[in-house]
Parts: sequence; structure tokens; C-alpha cells
Amino acid sequence: MCRTREAISSKTLRHEKPVLSGRSAVLIHLILAALVISGAAFYIIFNRVMNRSQRTALALVVRDSGSDRVYGQWALNEGEEFAIEFIHSVNQSPVTEFFRIENGMIRSFAVRFSSFGAGMQSDFAEGQTFSRDGDAVFISDLNTSFRELNYIVGTVSDHFLIINDERISLRGLAGRNAHVTIFYRIK
Repeated sequence: MCRTREAISSKTLRHEKPVLSGRSAVLIHLILAALVISGAAFYIIFNRVMNRSQRTALALVVRDSGSDRVYGQWALNEGEEFAIEFIHSVNQSPVTEFFRIENGMIRSFAVRFSSFGAGMQSDFAEGQTFSRDGDAVFISDLNTSFRELNYIVGTVSDHFLIINDERISLRGLAGRNAHVTIFYRIK
């Protein structure tokens, strides 16, 4: 009772019934086509919404002042703060400038530095508070707003962006002597 492969195949084929025929096949194909089209539509809409939300995200942006090349951006909401830390080029002492986002602008609200001297604030406007922080001078209640901040990244010492518990080297982002602009992007 040895059967050949051909005999088994021909016998099996004779007894098989078609899986789909006529209306059933057309209906299944229409359902599959509808699923593919709806999946593609969902994908396109989802990507557009995500891209739009990324474009309108609130962020602090560091870019090249000349070419507008973006070096980096960090999520930052209204009322949140960041700082720029550097060694002053003239008196060679550490300076930290503190900023807060208010009404879509960058507002300077305090500065900390080690000594008075050339290039450092030596007079105080009404309402500003002067205090000592160890060996450093701390001036608070500043009230100057900017659309953008412009820095030349140090060649001898670095500038650092301190944001969201992160300390970012501007020299590492842009290189020595780079002209960078820092601004708040709303849209």
C-alpha cells in the first residue's frame, strides 16, 4: 500500500473545497482594502498632529547667530527658570545670570558674581536687592526682558546653560568663539 506523492496530492486536491468564492471573496477583499486605507489615513493624521505639536512646543532654543543652525532645544514652560554661567572675560571671576520665562519673553531676575570691577554691575536700580552669598555678590529683583540673548562662547573658559537640572556646555554644542543666540520658542 505504498502511495506515491502524486497519488496523494491528486486525491487530496479532488476532495478540497474552495475556501472563498464569489461574494465572500469580494467582501473579504473590500474589508482588507478598507483596513489598509484607514490604517494609512490614521498614520498620516497622527504624524501631522505630532509634527504640529512639536513645532508649537514651548522650548528654549540655542542657535548659531549667523546661520540660524539650531544647536539644541529644551522644553521650558512659562514661569520656569534657567541660568547662564561663565567666567567674566575682564575680571576673570564666575558669573551666573538667572532668567525666567514671563509672557513669552526671557526676563533677567538675578545675577551672582564674585567681585565688582570692569564690566560688572556697580549701581543698583530702585527695587533691586543686594546681598552676599558667601564670597559672592547676589543682586535680585532685576526686571529686564529680552526676546533673545546673545553670547560669544568663551575661548579660554566655557559658557554653560543650566536648565531642568542639566548643565550644558555651550562650547560643546557650538564650539569656541561661536556666536550663539538663545531664545524662547512659542510656535
